[in-house]
Amino acid sequence: MNLTLILHFLVILSALAIGARIGGVGLGLWGGVGLVVLFLMGVSPTAPPIDVMLIILAVIMAASVMEAAGGIQFLVRVAEKIIRRNPKQVTIVAPLTTYAFTFLAGTGHIVYPLLPVIYEVAHQNGIRPERPMAIATIASQQAITASPVAAATAAMIGMFHSNNLAWGLPQILMICVPSTLCGVIVAALVQTRVGKELKDDPEYQEKLAAGEIPVPAKAGETEALPAGAKASAFIFLAGVAFVVILGLFPNLRTLQGGNGEPVQVAMPVAIEMVMLAVAAASLAICKVKPDLIPETSTCKAGITAVVGIFGLAWMGDTFIAAHKDEIIGALGGMAKAAPWTFAFGLFFASVLLYSQAATARALMPLGLSLGIAPPFLIGMFPAVNGYFLIPNYGTIIAAINFDRSGTTRIGKYVINHSFLLPGLVSTTVAVCVGLLIGKFMA
Repeated sequence: MNLTLILHFLVILSALAIGARIGGVGLGLWGGVGLVVLFLMGVSPTAPPIDVMLIILAVIMAASVMEAAGGIQFLVRVAEKIIRRNPKQVTIVAPLTTYAFTFLAGTGHIVYPLLPVIYEVAHQNGIRPERPMAIATIASQQAITASPVAAATAAMIGMFHSNNLAWGLPQILMICVPSTLCGVIVAALVQTRVGKELKDDPEYQEKLAAGEIPVPAKAGETEALPAGAKASAFIFLAGVAFVVILGLFPNLRTLQGGNGEPVQVAMPVAIEMVMLAVAAASLAICKVKPDLIPETSTCKAGITAVVGIFGLAWMGDTFIAAHKDEIIGALGGMAKAAPWTFAFGLFFASVLLYSQAATARALMPLGLSLGIAPPFLIGMFPAVNGYFLIPNYGTIIAAINFDRSGTTRIGKYVINHSFLLPGLVSTTVAVCVGLLIGKFMA
């Protein structure tokens, strides 16, 4: 490892550290600062990840219009009914519900309004809230690496397309849906044994006796949904289904070229077209005011993701391209002997980047350069869910705050928190199952 590589790597780490401290779009913007510093040090910037950014923007618009029309609120109501119908099995039902809704919506942010529901159902039935709260939060992120409309999946599709590889959405779904589901289910089963029962927990009983833990309110009347809420949700889900169909059946994307030769529309382009059309249809049919769209939480979170990929992934691509031979030389032997070890790199990079999409976009091309076959890269895809290791991600903080019983917590040593066990179990199982499925598809 030469001095230049070390200096460039320190630039990357410094940009990440400062950006992470600022948070939000600051993380992506400081990626741009790191890029400028590398440029001043003589490193030639690579091309920005335009395809991935455009896919994410198109999906963001469709989801944001749905939220503005009340569609996400409608989906949350449906999820709430599912959870409340199975109160005794909330530790199993809650994560499967958050997984399903994240899979459909492409964003883990849908879990926020479900967290108080999960807490109330668990607490009312004497179940330790930590159990379903932690795994439901983890499940909402695992689903991102299996969702056909998630930014992280878009990064994978874009990478395979740019490298002219016949791998894409169908293969990602075939490997990642069963692998991440297995991970979530196993982790949920483990969670059913975590911690003491509330009736046997002296700390909880002491707080309850002192009146420090409020009795959870029963589910009451909810305000009426906007007129176009249900329609916007169905339009969005129809668009998701159409994207999946186009991915599964490439012939539907094959057109007659000007010279009589068949031309296949690339999957990134297909996603962009469909999701923009979905957004326009929802806007017109549900009569959504355009001014409301930029104010939605989905739009704000999505723009943050785009900026993150723009700055971080571009900086990462530039660094890797500048030192490709050295990095491949150092890691190539290990990756060829045991390709699964690349999953550790994905995991720890995601801890720093706090973005599955940015991690996939920055490191997956390196995996290809190391000679790791596409099915194994897809199998390792769930490893980019390592954000939970340091417990300061938005959904984790929300889950801790919504659990008024105090059972969902950050431990004395920070890293010994409620999300560590379900996060490690679900990610490990997902990667192991994914690699096993990938082996049969290779």
